[in-house]
Amino acid sequence: MRKVHINVVLGLVVVLCCSGAGDAQESIVTATYHDYNAEQHNWDLGAASTFCATWDADQPFEWRYRYWWTAFCGPAGPSGADACGKCLQVTNISTGAVRTVRIVDQCANGGIDLDHPVFLELDTDGNGVANGSLQVHYKFVSC
Repeated sequence: MRKVHINVVLGLVVVLCCSGAGDAQESIVTATYHDYNAEQHNWDLGAASTFCATWDADQPFEWRYRYWWTAFCGPAGPSGADACGKCLQVTNISTGAVRTVRIVDQCANGGIDLDHPVFLELDTDGNGVANGSLQVHYKFVSC
């Protein structure tokens, strides 16, 4: 969304417009799946050996449990430690199924690596399991 500011200075109208660069942190990518076994590890980032455990392992249980987990290595948005703890809204392009996930790990596939249960929730037509991946749109959202 572009924000437009209009100022009147001595009878002159000056329009200042921002580029909307903050809105650029979204993309269409391939989503694969990973078995973090979050439930079996009692939502413990350290026990699941996630990259973000260094920064987020001490977060309260409610914070760790609220969203399914994902690894993030998408082309748009923060990377590495700067991505840890942030949330993504992920939409299956084929079916429109939408889920919010929390970034707890990094990956190298150029997209996202969803915890297996949320991958299945997004794969409402079964094509993701059949193909081993989904085409998804992601955008950063508040957690």
